Amino acid sequence: MGHPVLELKTSTHLHNLLGPSNEPWQVALTDPATSVMTDFRVRALFKLDPEDTIDAALQKMKVAGLRIGFVIEPATEKMIGMITSYDIMGEKPMRYLQSVGFADRTVTHKDVKVKDVLEPVDDWVVVEMHDVETVNVKSIMAALQKCGRTHIPVIENVPGATPRLRGLFSSAKILRLTEFARLQAAKK
Repeated sequence: MGHPVLELKTSTHLHNLLGPSNEPWQVALTDPATSVMTDFRVRALFKLDPEDTIDAALQKMKVAGLRIGFVIEPATEKMIGMITSYDIMGEKPMRYLQSVGFADRTVTHKDVKVKDVLEPVDDWVVVEMHDVETVNVKSIMAALQKCGRTHIPVIENVPGATPRLRGLFSSAKILRLTEFARLQAAKK
């Protein structure tokens, strides 16, 4: 037997109403780190196929309004790496082309695939969710700076199971969300 349907009260007696606030969402440096984490239990993971060309991947990222994609092996759903728009537009494609004989023009930029320039999981600098739950935003900013990365994946370990990607910290997102707090701190 299902839940009873509740009657929703409606009203037509509004005389004054303001639109949503346009104030940007901001966080303090002392707020919990989870307040600036992209949580993949709440927000969908942006997936790319390793066989996508980098041009196609960059176009998909632009349409989605994202600067990072996670590369998943379609047959196994296994995470094999991540790729950023900077990886695609930076020097990685040229370095790859040089490594495979670009000099004889057998391979061109349009042939470079995501799998050729991604950052493999083995090379990631990660943090564990149980640690994230104990620190603040300032700690995450320090970790990003210390490791020299623009993104830090968050993994979740469950005893007896393969670790799972749980979330992501992005330096661009954190800088945007802490702009007011950092400006206030600088004035002191």
